This record gives sequence, structure tokens and C-alpha cells, in this order.
Amino acid sequence: MDETAATTENIPVGNGAADWPVLAIDRTKRGSLVDQIVAAIAQMVNQRELRVGTKMPSVRQFAKCNGVSTFTVVESYDRLLNVGLLSSRRGSGFFVARSDIAAAPIPALAATPIAIDALTPDLYSGTSDALPVGAGWLPPEWYGETTILDAVRHAMKIPASRLRGYGHPLGFPTLRQHLAATLAEDLFAAEPDQVLLTHGATHAFDLILRTLTKPGDTVFVEDPGYSNLTSLIRHHGCIAVGIPRGEAGLDFEVLLAQAAATQPKLMFVNTVLQNPLGTSLTQAQAHRLLGVAEQFDFWLVEDDIYRELAARGEASLAAMDGLRRVIRVGSFSKTLSPVLRVGSICASNSLVPELLRVKMLAGLTTSEINERAVYHAVSARPYKRMVEKLASRLETGRERTIERLLEAGMAPIARPRGGMFVSAGWQVAPTAEWNGKVIADLALKAGILLSPNEFFMLRPSSSIWFRFNVAYAAESPALIDFLRPFAPR
Repeated sequence: MDETAATTENIPVGNGAADWPVLAIDRTKRGSLVDQIVAAIAQMVNQRELRVGTKMPSVRQFAKCNGVSTFTVVESYDRLLNVGLLSSRRGSGFFVARSDIAAAPIPALAATPIAIDALTPDLYSGTSDALPVGAGWLPPEWYGETTILDAVRHAMKIPASRLRGYGHPLGFPTLRQHLAATLAEDLFAAEPDQVLLTHGATHAFDLILRTLTKPGDTVFVEDPGYSNLTSLIRHHGCIAVGIPRGEAGLDFEVLLAQAAATQPKLMFVNTVLQNPLGTSLTQAQAHRLLGVAEQFDFWLVEDDIYRELAARGEASLAAMDGLRRVIRVGSFSKTLSPVLRVGSICASNSLVPELLRVKMLAGLTTSEINERAVYHAVSARPYKRMVEKLASRLETGRERTIERLLEAGMAPIARPRGGMFVSAGWQVAPTAEWNGKVIADLALKAGILLSPNEFFMLRPSSSIWFRFNVAYAAESPALIDFLRPFAPR
């Protein structure tokens, strides 16, 4: 059935566990199908139509019964898992977990359409005139334009013999050798054949999900965490489960409970300078996380793209584990330029061949010209000095950003240890009519690009906050003038 068709019947349908009614889904109603499905199931639980222990239809059965896509069902079940109305048992399916929804409120539908979302092109393109205080990239002059432009010019002198074929499947060999040597010097021993080059970190995440998961698998993410990652997990038909992370690190009580209940396939984690909080795990927390992964037999994907901006000696899951169950993802978008689109996966010798096979299936090889440019930049003498200068400039920008945000009545939700971001807000409970997305939409109309907490969280937030890029927020009177009137009186 086409998802644009109307479904208003309530016909009992056998689902293999219990008779299941077709939900009254109204495609003309404002709000997503996921919102309607979540609200309908919550109401059925509240009215005792679905009792604790009732087995829900499988994802495919529910989709077929209600004429929606499996991705819609996965996201709906995911939302219901996160608020505790459903639980999942590996190999058995989904079950009603509780009958009192008062303690697990379902986020309300937005009252009006929101013009900005986590994939808004302006957050990535860099071509908008809006002040990009919510963006994930730095001003070009902060990267060291001369070094990068010289590297690009050098890369364009590629030998004519290299214009045949698609390039090495693993990526430009000289860059892989350089990365392996750098990792061996700073973190852990690695061979060039353990390094697979990608089109940035997000491409690396996609390859890992394609290789190690199948629809219906549970994947842990940090909450709050990288917004695009959650969408990518759901696109693969997997169930994203958020593990709370705050200034003190991961909530291990929740992690253990969720690991026991859902048997995750893998977990994505920013060990160092986490996005959006800017915090880092301690050595003890990293060791404990490895222990949990070992206990419940799941992979850890270490998103390590901010490592070069952190102080030396910070915890490294890959270094502690020796790449047995840790897969390290790196990128140059934060220290060179995101336009070069070069990332890397470093994994065990047994896993790399399968990742390579999936890389070739999904898009053949990566750009050798881009990889040559990155190599010439990172191997040049000024590079380390440039990164040190960048880290120092970011530190000054962070302190200044926090000072300016205090003028708008905003406080950091966590004290960053370094990096590009400060996440700060007001201790005001969001509502359907007034929340971070609504404010971000107003900001966009005023020429300011904000990233609200809704981009980063799976759970409903108890406050309104935003992620600020310190390179743009530190010295912006327009930003503070916009935010100040919203501060609670």
C-alpha cells in the first residue's frame, strides 16, 4: 500500500502473537506518521487495550498491516523503547513494558512546521549568508589557508600514470602509511593495511553499519550525540538506543540495563571532545566501557575526529583494546577543511577486508587527488604548529563564548575540555509551542543559524539549549542581541 493513501479502518489482523488493529492514521494531519503511531500506541497502553507483556507485531508485520514503511515502524518502536513503553528481547521481538505512561511522557507534535532540521543544507554548505553559529566547520582562515591551498596545488600535479584506473581500493597508500606511523607514534601500533580511507567520517559510519548490522539490530549512541548518526542508523533499519552522557561521562547504569535488555550489535562513542558537549571520558570510564562491551559482546566504534584538538594523554579506546573489538574512525575536516572529504577507518586485520568489500560495492574507491592533498598538508612541516595554533585559538574562543552567553542568561550544560563547541541554554522546560526548534526557526529568519538540542537528543529534554560553534559565537553581538529577549525573567 502506498504511504500516501488514507488508512482509517480498525480491522483486527492476526500478527502471530495477538490480534492487531489497523491504526487510524490520517495522512492529511499535520505531524509525521511516526508521531501518530507513537501517540496511538501510547493511548492503547494507557487505556489498557495493550497490557504489560503483550507482544507487538514484528516490524514487517506492522508495516504491512498499516501500509507504512519498515523505516517508519523502526523509528516508532525506537521512540517507544526510549520512553520505556516497549522493551525488546533479542530473537523474540517487542513487548509492552509498562502500563503507566505518566512517568514516560511522549513528546508532543510541533504546533507549526519547522524550517530547520539536522540536515539543513546551510549547516554544511558554508554558502549561506546566515551567521553559522550552529555549524560544524571553522572559518577557512582558522585552518591555515596557505598550507591547504599549497597542498591542493601539489596534489593536482598527480602523475599521468595515476589517471588510469580508480586508485587503490584501500586509499592512497602514502597517506595510509603516514596515518599508520602517526597512530603508532601517538596511540597504538597499526599497519597501513589496517587503514581504510573514506569520504569523511559519516561515510565511515555508513560502511561500518552496512558491514556489521542488519535491519532490526540495536545500535547504541550517546545521548546527546552526533545528530546525523542517529538518522543514518535508522535509515539502515536499525534501532538507535540512546545512552545518556553528561559532564561526568556515560551513564553506566543505563548502559548496563540497556545492554542486558537489547543485546546491541555495536555502540558509537566520542571518547575525546564529544560532540556536542566537548567533554572527554576518563581513563577509568574508557576501561569500564571496554569491559561492558566485552561482557555483552558488542563492537565499539570510536569516533576520534577531534583527537588532534585534545590534550595529549586523553583516553583512547583503540589504544586500550588493540583493535580487537574497537573500530577507530578519523577525519581531517576539523584540522584541515571539510571540503576535502577524507576520513579513515582503522580496524583489525580480520575486519578490514569485509569493510573494503562493502566500500567497493557502495561506491568503488575514494578520491586519490583529495587524499594526496591531505597527505601533503599533514606531512608538511607547518602542520603540527598550525594545529597547536588552532587549539589555542579555540580555547580563547570557548572562554569568550561562555562569557557572552552568560549575558543572554545561558549557562553551559557541560564544561568543555576543548574543541569547537559549547552547548548552553536556559533551565526552561520546552513545550510543543516553545522549544529549541521554534527558536532556531526564528533565528534563521533573522539570519542566524542555530543548532537546537532536538538535533542531538533521543530523549525529551528538560531544558532548552543549543550547540554553539565558538569560532562564530565568541564575537557576535547579533547573536547575543537575538538570544537575550528569550531569557527567563
